Amino acid sequence: MGKLPRLLPWLAAGEKFPPQDSARGHHEAAPGLLAAGGALDVPTLVDAYSQGIFPWFSPGQPVLWWSPDPRMVLRTHNFTLHRSLRKSLTHFLDDPGCEIRFDSAFENVINACANKARAGQPGTWIVPDMVLAYSALHRSGHAHSVETWVDGELIGGLYCVNLGRMVFGESMFAHRTDASKMALAALTAFCRAHQISMIDCQQNTGHLASLGAAEISRAEFASHLGQTVGKTAPNWRFEPVYWDQILTSRTPTLP
Repeated sequence: MGKLPRLLPWLAAGEKFPPQDSARGHHEAAPGLLAAGGALDVPTLVDAYSQGIFPWFSPGQPVLWWSPDPRMVLRTHNFTLHRSLRKSLTHFLDDPGCEIRFDSAFENVINACANKARAGQPGTWIVPDMVLAYSALHRSGHAHSVETWVDGELIGGLYCVNLGRMVFGESMFAHRTDASKMALAALTAFCRAHQISMIDCQQNTGHLASLGAAEISRAEFASHLGQTVGKTAPNWRFEPVYWDQILTSRTPTLP
């Protein structure tokens, strides 16, 4: 993230976020950076996510709040099930020792995400304060883990935030090939079954693009949030029948 820009708004605990159109543009060193400071408590995080704002900062930095434009999102009907992943899922579903679980090991998942190696990065943005904050958000019912288990071993997964009928993806990890992708496939199937049409991916990466994610404008993203975050949230429980949402539907399949 580098050196922070000058004149960045500094928030006191409980202070409202500045207008999102004040976030730094692409010509700045930190595109999408909105503010610094404030708190990582549950009410602040809920307020931030409901506006499309999220925290992201490195060790030694203050809390930094971001609202990028454009925004990377996965429209659940665009999820791409590559042939290799379809094959992995077929084997997974045929094995009675394999299962997808929700919320059975949230802290294990977030810590695994924090500890995974990242190419070109010396550390992690999932610093201890973030682990504590999202663990509290999980206990409040707003953060969830999607877990891939084989023979009683957690081999991969992801964690996310849910407000109403909107899901915000955070981070994934895998200890075996395709374990995190299977968790994302399960999340997509769950979202389709509960009429959740979009998963926020925050940043543009080639990996996410290969799975069907694409950029939209901040304005379009904010409009979608306005239509979804106030609705009733689903019951976070995975049922095997949800796999039909991606295995027997019109999900794109690529080599």
